[in-house]
Amino acid sequence: MSRRGVVDMVPKSKQVALWLAWLLIWPWAIWMIYQAWTPVNLQGQWIAILSFGLLMSVVAAFPLIVNNIPIFFVHGISFAVFLSFGLFVEIILTQIALVVLMLKLRVGTKELFRYPLNMLMFLSVSVTAAYTFELLGGDVNSVSTQSLNSLLPVIGYVIATFLTNQILLKFFQKIVYGVNLKWFDKGIAWEFMTSLIVLPVGFVLYLMYGEIGVAAVYYVGVPFISISVILMLYYSTQSVNYYLQKTSEIGHKLTEQLEMNEVIDLFIEEITSLLPIDYVLIYDVTDQTYLKLTRFYDIEKKMDFPEKDRLFKFESVSGHVWGSQRGVHFHSNKEWNKMKDVALPISTESLISLPIERNNQITGVLTILSKKRRAFEKYQFMLVDILINYLAVAMGNARSYEETKTKSERDSLTQLYNYRYLESYLQAMTDCPKPVKPISLILLDLDHFKQVNDTYGHQSGNEILQELAKRLTKVVGSANLVARYGGEEFVVLLENTPLEEGREVAERIRTVIADIPFVVAQHILVQEEAVSVNITASIGMATYPNNCEDPIELIRHADRAMYVGAKQAGRNRVAVYEQVTTEPI
Repeated sequence: MSRRGVVDMVPKSKQVALWLAWLLIWPWAIWMIYQAWTPVNLQGQWIAILSFGLLMSVVAAFPLIVNNIPIFFVHGISFAVFLSFGLFVEIILTQIALVVLMLKLRVGTKELFRYPLNMLMFLSVSVTAAYTFELLGGDVNSVSTQSLNSLLPVIGYVIATFLTNQILLKFFQKIVYGVNLKWFDKGIAWEFMTSLIVLPVGFVLYLMYGEIGVAAVYYVGVPFISISVILMLYYSTQSVNYYLQKTSEIGHKLTEQLEMNEVIDLFIEEITSLLPIDYVLIYDVTDQTYLKLTRFYDIEKKMDFPEKDRLFKFESVSGHVWGSQRGVHFHSNKEWNKMKDVALPISTESLISLPIERNNQITGVLTILSKKRRAFEKYQFMLVDILINYLAVAMGNARSYEETKTKSERDSLTQLYNYRYLESYLQAMTDCPKPVKPISLILLDLDHFKQVNDTYGHQSGNEILQELAKRLTKVVGSANLVARYGGEEFVVLLENTPLEEGREVAERIRTVIADIPFVVAQHILVQEEAVSVNITASIGMATYPNNCEDPIELIRHADRAMYVGAKQAGRNRVAVYEQVTTEPI
């Protein structure tokens, strides 16, 4: 079967244990194998052995990476080596090919433990397969295609190799890495498929070597290497097609979202499931002066939002991307360590950072990081670039939608909710299952406001309305709804507020209006200085379910309380609906 290596990060204690196990087991095992399985007569065979070793090393340089696990196609050649020269030579050449694979994968100093781990695993696979071959009566000197008894050990060898490889792979992932792998996944499927192609070629190589000698290695070696390259390219093409399809699907999902938070949440969810990402940082360009960190995602959820949330041009990687207007792709920490943001205490290796552009202008920067070296391929960098374009369009659409929504829901003068939004809000509360907790609604109308406009001008009236909106919001807090009902009428909706608490809030509102004069600067008086204007308000209040059966009726009852209980009773006072229910409408 395909030789599969295991990759990931493990604790230092386990890394040390792996090296110790290798030092204690590997040399002794090699010596014992040499003694127990004495190699066949190798005199005059060294050129052939070197040729087999060269072929295995070349093939090892073209691995597949499936589910972050490398698969290299030396199993066909090692099969031929075992049948031709015995177990000892097969193990030595396989171990050499493994070293070539590790060098090809550019295993860094932090991952050197992968050498002893994989060498021990492959050693175990080779020994188990050889034992199975002998138990079934196999003899490396007498394998023949003409005898069923001769082929049975060969079949047993192949099956033992596959099963032992899979069992050990799952075992090491569980014990060393603490990761549970599925027994049936894409990696096994690829191993099975490639084995159907590679093993028969390996057996042909063994037969041809028996007939024509070392020339067979070169006759079969070229197509063998070609098969390896073709399989690698085929898998790469399949992977690219898969990522392109996923990228298109994500793009469509993004453009369907209308809220900004939903767009960003979906983007982070999709991209972290698509790529091996540990951290996501999204910056917005603020006033073209600095980058502001608006989203920080930690896949392990161990870090809080960073305290430092601003970067200037060419500061750190993200600031460099903004300043240079070009994306960057790094495979290891050494490549970008000088640009590292020291205020962000995260340890990572691979990085992709790209500008977010809208209408030929950079509006933000996306930076994704992984703890693994060489976590992102070049084509994945290109795919993230495509996703960035989808994200930019979706964010632009969301901003436009939110601006339009705000204009339709907000009063342009006071920036409070308007009458239309209030009505919809109350109707939604009415249509939903009946609320259990009480709801109080306060309706206020400024007294003699027409005289204020006539005396100081409409611009002064607007100043007063704007200041009143601020005072109301301050009194009731952001958790409650404040709306401009129309003209000089305002509504405050207090959820989870019973009658007496609502009355107290209404009285505070009356006091903050009547006791604190409004200062207006844009008046029509002769004097240029700002003037103080005393204002009072008549306030009516109604409470659900005390005064009505549905929340939508609160406005009508509060309006009645205001006119009958406050306006007609002398103004500058608070009236509750219950106090005026006996009065004629």
